[in-house]
Amino acid sequence: MRKLALVLLLIPLASACTWVKMAPGAKEVRVARADQDLSACTKRGEVSVSVKDRLGPYDRNDLKVRDELETLARNEAPSLGADTVQPKGQPMDGEQRFLAFSCGSASLGTRAPAPRPAAEGEAETYPIAD
Repeated sequence: MRKLALVLLLIPLASACTWVKMAPGAKEVRVARADQDLSACTKRGEVSVSVKDRLGPYDRNDLKVRDELETLARNEAPSLGADTVQPKGQPMDGEQRFLAFSCGSASLGTRAPAPRPAAEGEAETYPIAD
């Protein structure tokens, strides 16, 4: 009975742990936002990565899962000759696809989001810095 109680107490703690470590060379890989314009870069390929997003009946912390997926994509980029990765879509069931690019010293631009008219009584905001 005590062993079962101990296991049940440890599962939530383990779900918050990060098990993915950064590989050599991955620290230099940049992560571009999904809306960034990488047209000045050369596409080197696509990376599909996955991690466990559940431990038994418990969902792992979404931020930890996303962080591990990003780290795995960065780990794979150097093998493709890429120095930048960009998420292709949102993570789903612990899996995510990334595009890999070689940008060198190219400046990464951003696409302006489509303007949305403010609703009545709603404030309109604008970014002041990137």
